[in-house]
Amino acid sequence: MKHKSLLGILLGVFLLLLAACGGEDSASTSTSSDSSSSSSDSSGKRTVVVGGLYDITGGTGDVGTPYAEGEKAYFEYLEMKGGVEGLNLKLVGKDYAYQIPEAQKLYQELRDKEKAVAILGWGTGDTEALRQQVAADQLPFISASYSENLKNLDESPYNFLTAASYSDQGRAILKWIVENHEGDNPPTLALLYNDTAFGRSPIEDIKAYAKEVGVEVVDEQVIDVQATEAQSQLLNMEKKNPDYAIIQQTWGATATILRDAKTLGIDTQFIGLNWAAGEGIIDIVGADVAEGYIGILSHAFPYEDMPGMAEMKEYLDAKGKTIDDINQKFVQGWVAAKIMVEAIKIAAEKYPEGDLTGPQIREGLEAIQNLDLGGLAANVSFAPDNHAGTEKTRLGIVKNGKWEPITDYFSYRD
Repeated sequence: MKHKSLLGILLGVFLLLLAACGGEDSASTSTSSDSSSSSSDSSGKRTVVVGGLYDITGGTGDVGTPYAEGEKAYFEYLEMKGGVEGLNLKLVGKDYAYQIPEAQKLYQELRDKEKAVAILGWGTGDTEALRQQVAADQLPFISASYSENLKNLDESPYNFLTAASYSDQGRAILKWIVENHEGDNPPTLALLYNDTAFGRSPIEDIKAYAKEVGVEVVDEQVIDVQATEAQSQLLNMEKKNPDYAIIQQTWGATATILRDAKTLGIDTQFIGLNWAAGEGIIDIVGADVAEGYIGILSHAFPYEDMPGMAEMKEYLDAKGKTIDDINQKFVQGWVAAKIMVEAIKIAAEKYPEGDLTGPQIREGLEAIQNLDLGGLAANVSFAPDNHAGTEKTRLGIVKNGKWEPITDYFSYRD
């Protein structure tokens, strides 16, 4: 009997150790010490779980990793500051490696296992693939995709855009081109993009608006999102001699384009949408190659003196880090998380009893009006008939190895 008792004790200890080591996915991040998915903890606080879908190891991981780190950091900052009154707020994130089936599987886990009531997502392909499911599940969904398709409330009633859509970014670039083009001939344009939902997203809208404002689209080239060589496409483009080329890529492919264009001596002015802009471009190709490159600056750089940066510096100080340890995409993730949390706060105040639900958080998002992000991004507003937070964005240029804004936030409608 003594042996059986001892065996029982050892077995119990083993099971406890196993549970402690294997509970949560290694990619998961919780900002709470409470790992329960129940609606309230021992202190009576209501638990609200936000799910995160990240690309850390996939095709867009170059920008997806700092974006995910920014989201996690904002939740950690909230916890550091004492959290949100009455709420036990958790972020549980998982890496789907930019694979749509994996995103769908992990979404179901976040919904069913983690009991997430809102989602911070990532890419265009997976966000668009999930939008009907998201609508059926009534889970508010903010992703890093700014696809124009997500503005359609009939098809995407639970999706929200927190920055200007890719199409609006392209329209803003065209407006800038029209206003700044020199010479007697109308400006000519090429489009460089990858063959994914993300890459293709703004192309038809850009072509339509170019025709409207008198910019001639003379060429299109498809370049893989992980391309390490693009000379053949650039040589094809050069035959049409465009004045400008809009790039819809992430950092890696954009760096390839700029490097190969430099090698080939192409003098087209390249202009990237938001994921094709940022510090990573300069880091990869060097200041000489990046000099003069123009890009959409949807969010602030850490080195910009913006009021909204104070919270981030406080967080970094607490972690023994500085702004040199983060980049613009980190800021972008921080802002997305901040907007979602703002909606949760509004919902919690309106519904002080019971579990917070997806529809209630959706109401919270739709109640946000002119949310001041302290210069980290354009202020956002939503409404029941409008889930596009803003049409405004900025343009910047690489000068002496550093991005400098060349416009304030503006809309192509201004």
